[in-house]
Amino acid sequence: MLRSAETADVEVLADLRATVMRADLERLGRFDEHRVRQRLRNSFSTQHTSIIMIDHELAGCVTVRPADGGQLLEHFYLAPHHQGRGLGSAILRAILERTDAQGMVVRLNVLQGSAARRLYERHGFVVETQDPIDLFMVRAPGAGTASKT
Repeated sequence: MLRSAETADVEVLADLRATVMRADLERLGRFDEHRVRQRLRNSFSTQHTSIIMIDHELAGCVTVRPADGGQLLEHFYLAPHHQGRGLGSAILRAILERTDAQGMVVRLNVLQGSAARRLYERHGFVVETQDPIDLFMVRAPGAGTASKT
């Protein structure tokens, strides 16, 4: 189930971000306890963020906001014990069905070497540009979407 984010969610989401991103940021030599949380706080939007709930428990979040004539997907985090079960694919499929219906391009960035890259590629995202830390990916409307498996 998805619900709209509330202002009170920001700190638990900042902690979730720190937990989920820690290993990749440490691998890249970029983990900072304060900065990892502050980045979410600085861009948190109740208007564009959905909270992913499973059995009344916060399982994750996702933000989809207008940007550059399309949509920017960011802050897509699932609690570690909810990863690898198809939940991320189901949420991403629902988002992409909506953006496809609107004819919108979707962009995102993912850390170099992150396992999340495979999820995005399965759903039709391709690398647009990259730097030593991030891959910037884009998905055209109607690009391949992973089947419901």
